[in-house]
Amino acid sequence: MKILILKRDKIGDMLLMTPMLAHLRRNLPDAEIHLLANDYNAWVIQDDPNIDRLWIYPRVKLGDEVRPFAVFKQLWQLLALRAQRYDFAIAGGGVVSPRAIKRLLKLGAKRTVAFCEGLDLCARLTDPLPFPKQVHEVDLNIQLLKPLGIAPPAQPDLPVYRLSEQWQHYARDRLAREGLQPGGYIVLGLNARRAKRKPTEAQIFRWSAHIKQQWGLDTVFAWMPGPADSKLYPGDDDLVQPILAKRPDYMHPFSYSDSVMPLLGLVWNAKLSIFPDGGLAHLAAASPGGVLALFADTTVSPHPSQWGPRGRNAAYLEADKSVEELTDEQVFAVVERLIAASAESLGV
Repeated sequence: MKILILKRDKIGDMLLMTPMLAHLRRNLPDAEIHLLANDYNAWVIQDDPNIDRLWIYPRVKLGDEVRPFAVFKQLWQLLALRAQRYDFAIAGGGVVSPRAIKRLLKLGAKRTVAFCEGLDLCARLTDPLPFPKQVHEVDLNIQLLKPLGIAPPAQPDLPVYRLSEQWQHYARDRLAREGLQPGGYIVLGLNARRAKRKPTEAQIFRWSAHIKQQWGLDTVFAWMPGPADSKLYPGDDDLVQPILAKRPDYMHPFSYSDSVMPLLGLVWNAKLSIFPDGGLAHLAAASPGGVLALFADTTVSPHPSQWGPRGRNAAYLEADKSVEELTDEQVFAVVERLIAASAESLGV
């Protein structure tokens, strides 16, 4: 049997596919499993042992830039994919996505599987599935395997990311230059498109000071450089500059732009990470130290019951409208529990 899974979303969405891939491989060990991803999220899955081939398509639009050559690359790739003659093609992900379904239908698979409701496209799928509400993304992905005769497991695998030795070495060199030890610091990040999902300047200083005083841990303060109105990804320069001007010695600034890999190296050696809801929070949940993810205004964004991080040492806090509403007591109670648990994972 030859199976293709399409995943066209962001890095956190891709990471949450890994339990589905593990369950599929266990149940169909002889199947040939391919995955089709874009040039933004494919790196998350490239070393997964449960896929036999990774296909990567270039995005046509990148911020304000339109890349015409990407159209031709996609057309050539589509011909190659159709020549594979897949038995099943599955649109992965926990949403009803017309774009994903349209791309899926072009692949020429014998059977096509996707969540689909209320669309004319549904009639063109061989296996349109009703979309369940209030179900976590990990479990939704696994439900897409039902047309293959695969029942959900009693307990799904946790999402997995394998950080390469290259970035482990990078992190250790960086830590040595900063006078830090593995497990001797936390990572506190600002990555979020909307300000209401980020900790405030006052919270950043209070949290860092308390964590240093209570547990003797420094803070690696991470942000995306650039202006807040960037079309590609909003940066945090305006928020960060006054913080950097007043930062104490135990706060170590770290900016990342072209690649998140250097930051992941630091996350993998941290006692704990704190990130707003997003892809980095999910990746940190797969790290030895784990993560506290910050959610806010979930009436207009995914609720943690559907999108919360899953990991051996992962937790979240949810604010009504803004992360600023979270009290220090709430944050420190969760941090204390996660730090205690991460000591065993890190061996420190």
